[in-house]
Amino acid sequence: MIKIKKLLVLLLFFFISVGNAQRKEINGQLEANDEVEGIHILNQTASKYTVSEEDGSFTIVAKASDTLFISSLKYQNKQFIITDSIVNLGYFKVQLTEAINELREVIVGKILTGSLQSDLENSDAETEINFYDLGIPGYKGKPLTQNERKLHDADSGPIGSINGGPFGAGVSLNLHKILNTVSGRTKKLKEIVALDEEEKCISRLRREYETAIFETDTLADNLKNEYFMFCQEDDGFKALCYENNDLKAIDFLKAKLKAYKKNRESAVKE
Repeated sequence: MIKIKKLLVLLLFFFISVGNAQRKEINGQLEANDEVEGIHILNQTASKYTVSEEDGSFTIVAKASDTLFISSLKYQNKQFIITDSIVNLGYFKVQLTEAINELREVIVGKILTGSLQSDLENSDAETEINFYDLGIPGYKGKPLTQNERKLHDADSGPIGSINGGPFGAGVSLNLHKILNTVSGRTKKLKEIVALDEEEKCISRLRREYETAIFETDTLADNLKNEYFMFCQEDDGFKALCYENNDLKAIDFLKAKLKAYKKNRESAVKE
């Protein structure tokens, strides 16, 4: 499996490295009613690609007649032809359309009488319909944060699959996931999500245990933020967050308070 992934990435780099004579950098702007960050823009003619910034802006190498393919899970895929006027101007805009999953047709059957017993006896009710019955990607667990949603969109699905057919097996590539991996976007989003979790944890510890920590061992108010950041940098901090153990949390925070004060005293002496 690892060899297949490496082969797919090497193939992608091969296609991206195709020559781009007479092409130049052109600035683009994606416009939509929702977020436009992290959308992939692929120059299919030149095998060049880029990813949009938070405001939807991007820069890509292209020339007249090149075909751009704009892809995102949130919006409908779109092809865009670069014209001579765009090349001369060096700038263009693209309006994106939100992708909408159509629901299956609903057929109304028996008419209800208002009598509970009668309606139940005549009902053809089946198992409750869920997200997947309707063809809508659903998530029934804990609601995702904005950054978690971005990571899920960037890294969802297998990197590739082998499909059978009348002419033999074929390989289907998850280009969206591959581009996110190669560009480093997936790794960056994972780091952001991990940092969000740490910030959430330190805020909870501070809210729940601050009074107990500083009850006997005080610290100036202007140094408390620095102290909690000092706690967050400890290697054992992440494990403590998942344990949800009051006694361990208080012992950890008190020990770090003593270490923090000792470090400050050493710094002052120096």
